[in-house]
Amino acid sequence: MAGLYLEDCTPGLLIRHALRKTVTESDNMMFSTMTLNPQPLHIDFAYAAQSEWGRPLVNSLFTLGLMIGISVHDTTLGTLVGNLGMTETVFPHPVFHGDTIRVETEIVTARGSRSKPDRGIVEMRHSAFNQQDVLVARCLRQTMMLRRPQA
Repeated sequence: MAGLYLEDCTPGLLIRHALRKTVTESDNMMFSTMTLNPQPLHIDFAYAAQSEWGRPLVNSLFTLGLMIGISVHDTTLGTLVGNLGMTETVFPHPVFHGDTIRVETEIVTARGSRSKPDRGIVEMRHSAFNQQDVLVARCLRQTMMLRRPQA
């Protein structure tokens, strides 16, 4: 698998993910309606035009999911046991339709499990930026990761 094993997760490791995505109006509308979120700042152009932003904002939970999703291939693909939590989640700048998002992940901490020798806990900080390199999202994610299988 492409994901990192616990042994690969060295604190300080910085991964600049090659995958990027331009967020579309359709992405935002579909996500907002699928999650039953009727917030007019996301789905009502006339309402959003009267807001401080003058246009719809992309749903921040879509941004969070996209940020983590972009990181999967390089971090947890096939090596994740499960997410334990996400803390310190912030959205310092809005995402708009047409913004292209790129992501960086830094390994913050990694340690073996005290009760299960085949895995450990890795804490990683994901940061998402728009096409102008403005930080749009960041979170500290706690994961349970597999150790490399012994031959």
